[in-house]
Amino acid sequence: MNTQLYIKDIQALFDDVQRSQIFEDQKMMTDAVPLFSISEINKKYENERTASDFDLKAFVLSNFDFLGAKISIHREDHLPIEQHIEKLWDELTRTSYEEKGTLLKLPKPYIVPGGRFNEFFYWDSYFIMLGLQVSGRIEMMKNIVENCSYLIHNVGFVPNASRTHFLSRSQPPYFSLMLDLLVESTGDEKIYIQYYDTLEKEYRFWMNGEGGLDHNTQTKRVLKTDKGDILNRYYDSENTPRPESYLIDIEDHENASGEEFYRNIRSGCESGWDFSSRWFSDGETIQTIETLNIAQVDVNCLLWHLEKTLAKAAGLQNFKEKEDYFSERAAKRRQVINTYFWNKESKTFKDYHIQKHKNTASEHIAALYPLFLGLADEEQAKAVSEIIAEKFLYKGGLVTTTKQSGQQWDLPNAWAPYQWLGFVSMKNYGFTELANEIKNNWCSNVERVYNNTGKLMEKYNALDDEAIAGGGEYPNQDGFGWTNGVYLKLKQ
Repeated sequence: MNTQLYIKDIQALFDDVQRSQIFEDQKMMTDAVPLFSISEINKKYENERTASDFDLKAFVLSNFDFLGAKISIHREDHLPIEQHIEKLWDELTRTSYEEKGTLLKLPKPYIVPGGRFNEFFYWDSYFIMLGLQVSGRIEMMKNIVENCSYLIHNVGFVPNASRTHFLSRSQPPYFSLMLDLLVESTGDEKIYIQYYDTLEKEYRFWMNGEGGLDHNTQTKRVLKTDKGDILNRYYDSENTPRPESYLIDIEDHENASGEEFYRNIRSGCESGWDFSSRWFSDGETIQTIETLNIAQVDVNCLLWHLEKTLAKAAGLQNFKEKEDYFSERAAKRRQVINTYFWNKESKTFKDYHIQKHKNTASEHIAALYPLFLGLADEEQAKAVSEIIAEKFLYKGGLVTTTKQSGQQWDLPNAWAPYQWLGFVSMKNYGFTELANEIKNNWCSNVERVYNNTGKLMEKYNALDDEAIAGGGEYPNQDGFGWTNGVYLKLKQ
């Protein structure tokens, strides 16, 4: 029996399950594995649903398997944190050599984040790799790279996560940075050659539609400004409620502005920042989300790195024409990053509003990307470092924005990826004291929560050293892949 599940194939049942809230977490139904053929389940549902004694939850539980829907780590011995993480690598390792429910097939084992997240995630995996490097688990680092390559060649890109309902979007493009990490760990530059075709295919995905654009127009993930420059944005090809947050989206849509509310929500998910006042036109409420109107500094910096890596990989093979092409593209992108994202008044990097032709108001930690990748000049780096120290660094680490909206990617939460970006960014430009303060503040917070709870969390409260982080569409999760990775890397 083919157990691959696409939500659209059980849409009537799925809609009823999510609207009735028979499960506390809407992700439960998206992760279900059918016990019978989809046609058989649909037929049974049509025949039984109108009966007076019909029990929807009992029907679902008798037709789907929910084993492994949530990872819960219980350990009686309170190990030192590093030993705990070493055990976690094994406990968070998964394989999916065959399609099962919505889970996509992958050729190699991988590490899942933990908690409710029991699948392969794209940008999480880069930060997981940082810790695997420290742990000497080079084979698993290779597995992650190989899984990404498999997805790029078989799907066309790396999906948000390895499930069928994520086949409409990716996440921040970290594949080229993963290769850097693997080369650093092995000393083998041939890795760039090995994955050259993969790099090129991912680049084509992000630049798809570029050729047909007029000035001041957008398509998919690429746009041409009124001045004729090419920038990128986050995007999702679907404009429907997210299956994993189905009812939440439907309810938020009721008071939303704009025709593409669902696509804006989904595009915010492609950024990894789901959700933040960074995307809201009023800076406050999710109903005003306008991700599609924004060219983001992070994705453009990451694509610059991809272009530079393609130029390097082409050079290693003496592909002179391609080396020149990607070098020119990287040089042009470096220029437009400075033109569109550097805000001279506030002296920081900000996103660019496509329709208003100016920077957005949101102050956010993605301003670190030009420093993380070495794109900022010394003056810009100094200005950003001062803002980071003044507005973003708290006793529990770096927050993501200066706005407290109740969304999880806003103040007061501190997320592992940006502690690493902050640390490296400051080290890159010689702000060693600030780099160490970022490291120590966040690591101390991680240790405090671990000592109190025995858990490593998805995110942390940077302001209140008595609290665990909150906000967002689901409770804080434990496990947790990227926290484990960044903590080990910072402490090495």
